[in-house]
Amino acid sequence: MAGQGGPGSAGRAAGGRKMSLQRCETCSEEEAKYRCPRCMKYSCSLLCVKKHKLALSCNGIRDKTSFISVNEFTDLNLLSDYRFLEDVGRTADAAARDLSVHRPTTNKFINYLRNRARRHNINLKTLPIGFTKRRENSTIFNKKEQKFYWHLKLVFPHCHAEYTLKRVPEDKTLTDILKPYIDPVESDPVVCQRLKIYTMSPQSDVQILMKIENRKQNSIRYNELDASRSLLENLKNKVIIEYPTLFVVLKKLKKDMVVLGQDASESAEDLDSESSSLSSEEEGEIRESS
Repeated sequence: MAGQGGPGSAGRAAGGRKMSLQRCETCSEEEAKYRCPRCMKYSCSLLCVKKHKLALSCNGIRDKTSFISVNEFTDLNLLSDYRFLEDVGRTADAAARDLSVHRPTTNKFINYLRNRARRHNINLKTLPIGFTKRRENSTIFNKKEQKFYWHLKLVFPHCHAEYTLKRVPEDKTLTDILKPYIDPVESDPVVCQRLKIYTMSPQSDVQILMKIENRKQNSIRYNELDASRSLLENLKNKVIIEYPTLFVVLKKLKKDMVVLGQDASESAEDLDSESSSLSSEEEGEIRESS
């Protein structure tokens, strides 16, 4: 039928005699024989069909999701919608059954990243599939260059701002990483305005911290990182869950963010015992190396 599945007849009278009320909309000379299922343009021949596709960038395939008013909705449209939903269901089911796009490949990639991180003395832990951090993590290891390109999150708590960086090379220093954000000269003007309290402060007052993982919920501590050293050097001998999150703070405003080794009231024995313990919630979320 016209408008369904392929070039349709414009109309035929009894006995096979062609009856057309339309002229070809491409050449405007011959009577129309076909109607495009997608754009509904009339054509008289294969040549005019090809010309109209080229001129209108039309693929000739009916749009199964195009809007149809209630007044024009027919049983054929209902049947078409039903078949479309069946096709969607079959495609979704096929994807769910295809093991190649699920855990085997994903686990192989994750294990490879963890093993490579271990060679750099980094304890990289990953969350189960479905967690936001697992889904958004873009960290890769470049085999040719033999180095990590990290997914990195920068948090500026005094301005309630967060920025996500993708594919940050491991040999880039923290100073260079922060330049586009808090450097008075090189930072982006819009970002600079938002982080004004940082750009107006002396660089000596800026402190880069990273939360120590695997501690009790009521005992959060941070490691201070060295801005002059590379990202890789700062991540060594530390636990990373999915990707690093760096907190950029001002020393005079950091308030309750306790830096490890700078809390005189906390004994070394307490630090050792707490750093080796996991809360039950963390044990349930973190996937250990296999």
